[in-house]
Amino acid sequence: MKLREKIDIFKTWVFEMFPDAVTELEYSNSFQLLIAIIMSAQTTDKQVNKVNKTFFKYLKTPEDWIKLWEAKIKDYIKTISFFNNKAKNIFATCQILVGSKKLDEYKTIWELIKLPWVWIKTAKVFLAVIDDAPFLAVDTHVHRVLNRVWIVKAKTPLETDKKAEKILNTDDLHKLHHSLIMFWRYHCTARSPKCEICPINYVCNYYKKKKK
Repeated sequence: MKLREKIDIFKTWVFEMFPDAVTELEYSNSFQLLIAIIMSAQTTDKQVNKVNKTFFKYLKTPEDWIKLWEAKIKDYIKTISFFNNKAKNIFATCQILVGSKKLDEYKTIWELIKLPWVWIKTAKVFLAVIDDAPFLAVDTHVHRVLNRVWIVKAKTPLETDKKAEKILNTDDLHKLHHSLIMFWRYHCTARSPKCEICPINYVCNYYKKKKK
């Protein structure tokens, strides 16, 4: 089977399985979304949302850091991983957004990654949600799925990201971004993936090897 045919089959089924996929992070404005994405590194969306039910009552805009300061931010988010570094960088991000440049002026990946704790993946997720930008944010999970199916063959998420950009159609990357997150989160999980009932197992190299 040719790669293009496999990609089309994969996208068709992922879209059908999760047709209304959107981010599961809860937020009230673009600033809160950015902070939630920063918080979500190595942490589940569920845990971030749990923390932010309280935290976001007090951090609604960058200006609110004046009332909170770093120690208070740390106290609010202490149940998520790397909370010390995340509190420090959330505080630093707030300072920048209050001072020189507002968040809505950050229009590109390369502008966003100038902010503390914002990497290319973070920026892609943010722009895909806020602006429906044609980005596929590749983390360890997306990397796992695309390599399992063998749409790409790469050793690292960064390598997968570069290869995926070249072979996937940009017209549906925004939709694929959200659907693929739901696919790895609820179907093609790291442990005990639902291979036996997966509609694309007949084109999946991982499943073929598993059966052997």
